Amino acid sequence: MKILKLAALAPVLALAACAQQPLQPDDASSGQPAAKAPAPKPRVVMRSPVRPQTLPKQELSQAILFKMLLAEIALQRGQNNVAVQSYLELTRETKDPRIAQRATEIAWNTRFLGVALETAGIWLAADPESLQARQILAALLVNQARLADAQPHLEKSLAADKENVGQNFLQLNTLLARHPDKPAVLQLTQNLAQPYPALPEAHYSVAQAAWNAGQSQLALDEIRAALKLRPDWEQAALFQGQMLRRTSNAEALAYFQGYLKSFPRAMDVRLSYARLLVSDKKYPEARAEFQALLREFPDNPDVTMAVGLLSLQLNDYDAAEAQLLRALATNYKDPDAVRFYLGQANEERKRLDEAMRWYDSIASGDQYVPARSRYAAILTKQGKLAEARKYLQDSARNAQQRVQFTQAEAQLLRDANDYRTAFDVLGQALENNPNSPELLYDHAMAAEKIDRIDILESNLRKVIQIKPDHAHAYNALGYTLADRNTRLQEAYALIEQALKLLPEDPFIMDSMGWVLYRMSQNDAALTFLKRAFDLRPDAEIAAHLGEVLWAAGQRDEARKVWTSALKDHPANEVLLATVKKFSP
Repeated sequence: MKILKLAALAPVLALAACAQQPLQPDDASSGQPAAKAPAPKPRVVMRSPVRPQTLPKQELSQAILFKMLLAEIALQRGQNNVAVQSYLELTRETKDPRIAQRATEIAWNTRFLGVALETAGIWLAADPESLQARQILAALLVNQARLADAQPHLEKSLAADKENVGQNFLQLNTLLARHPDKPAVLQLTQNLAQPYPALPEAHYSVAQAAWNAGQSQLALDEIRAALKLRPDWEQAALFQGQMLRRTSNAEALAYFQGYLKSFPRAMDVRLSYARLLVSDKKYPEARAEFQALLREFPDNPDVTMAVGLLSLQLNDYDAAEAQLLRALATNYKDPDAVRFYLGQANEERKRLDEAMRWYDSIASGDQYVPARSRYAAILTKQGKLAEARKYLQDSARNAQQRVQFTQAEAQLLRDANDYRTAFDVLGQALENNPNSPELLYDHAMAAEKIDRIDILESNLRKVIQIKPDHAHAYNALGYTLADRNTRLQEAYALIEQALKLLPEDPFIMDSMGWVLYRMSQNDAALTFLKRAFDLRPDAEIAAHLGEVLWAAGQRDEARKVWTSALKDHPANEVLLATVKKFSP
């Protein structure tokens, strides 16, 4: 017989202690259920002050106690429907706000959202001054896409907590982020912000909603209004820089430069400025910013880590190693991440034994799989492919890692041009994990290499069925069809869906440009390909852009793109084949 844990009965025992008396109010933070699969919590987290609470004259009868015990025991045993139904009946019978609160918590955490909505309504009706009840009811209404119904509750919640109204506005977009109707979210946010014209967080919240709704000018106007009210607000400055960067790196750089003149100790802005200088290939200026950061914040491990990574990106491996070691010595919060990048810095310097030592020092955590994969890749470079494969096979400690290490093993085989074995390894793994989107996708990519387009298509369609938001599955299938110049309308529809899911992905933009080229829409194709190449000067994107430029009669421009790409990617097969195809 399973022993019932005392903790699970805590809410019941607390009430039982008050038998034959009106039930006493719970603390706002108590009674957290231990659900097995919790739904996201409401993110508007305002706290109400301690206050007197009017309670119904409700005795803790044997019937009520029995139902509560039944519900809590059922919850512990995973019988969520029994627990939810019992608490729903209790809530309807008693109208007691504490029982309604517990019912709402359980229903929310076990994803009985319709029940949670009902019990939260009863909770608020029984205790109209409860800020927590109002917040949770608002969050549930948003979850049910009932923005108009949520608005008055959000308005009252904001007005009732004047001390935290700014912070609560910053939570709004998190609460509303998953709602698909972005213009409606913007309108709601504007309505909520209207009574707070002097509150910078209100303008910031509107700016976020406008940005998500595609109204970039409104977003920029609102973030500037926020910064006018609070000029030293780094978070808002970073957001403005992000918006400016969407259209022009130069504008974003100029803005950050001006901001730093006024606020030279704005560490996060300076870091973003340095990163932007690196991405814009302004390396001397970036190094100057690194030095300024290190002078200003010499003992800050976040700064030394960031400078180390930026130096790594600049291929300045000596500086990278020095700063990474310094981050490790100053107790950076994620030491395994530092060790991983130290391994990478040494690998780039061809100090392979040292790199392997750093990779091997990572025994667990998020960097464990990447570190082991890099260690195996070095073994492969040393001509020890069989040893590398065994190393990966022996590294898995659970089912998830087994999938990840199988993917890494297949990548080693692909790098060795052993496409057939890669295909077989992934196929064997799929026998034990037939519904793994990761294995299905990689197996599809391996199938393409051995010209098994039938398997590629069936795998990718299964990925889409299992995970309808898998943008790269749509993209890979659409691109494969377009590259083979077949079923172009279907290819276009697949890539269009991928682009809806990931509108800023340069590889999906490249696919869209390529399918438009196949459909003889060269002007539209160039728009996508140029944008993709600006975001990511990848060799294959360069090959496609050059080919479309050539077809459009812009041959000098095509040669310029290819020549530039060949300097960075001299051995890329697709790029070389494309250049050869059009060379005289």
